[in-house]
Amino acid sequence: MIDLTAVLPQINLQLFWEHTRSTGIAYLLSLPVGFNREIGSQSAGIRTFPLVSVACCGYTLMAIVIFPTADSQARMMQGLITGVGFIGGGAILKTGDHVSGLATATSIWVTGAIGMAVAWKRYEIAVLLSLRIFLTLYFSNRAKKVVKKFNE
Repeated sequence: MIDLTAVLPQINLQLFWEHTRSTGIAYLLSLPVGFNREIGSQSAGIRTFPLVSVACCGYTLMAIVIFPTADSQARMMQGLITGVGFIGGGAILKTGDHVSGLATATSIWVTGAIGMAVAWKRYEIAVLLSLRIFLTLYFSNRAKKVVKKFNE
């Protein structure tokens, strides 16, 4: 059995609640994007986007708390940006001359930026990214249908 008195004193409750709030905001801001992708029957959806955002927020929060310099924090962010891009790359499929999944891959990448922005308390950036991604996906689907009709 775990002795909770040995573990609990190590938890900074102020940081715990602050980080709970941050990861919650990152989660909520990525839901509209995940919802849009889920409705469109894309390969990533309502589970993937919040997970990417929360993970990036969590890693960035750890970098802020653990690493003493901006340089070391920047290296952590650089790794996250690359890693999330790699995950998004898995959503891209090429069949003959047709490429699909680019919007989903890009959305995954930008959703990581939402989580990072929230961790840095740059909520204006996180909200703008969330809105821009959602609105772009929402309206571009309709625009693509109109363009497709003209091409027929």
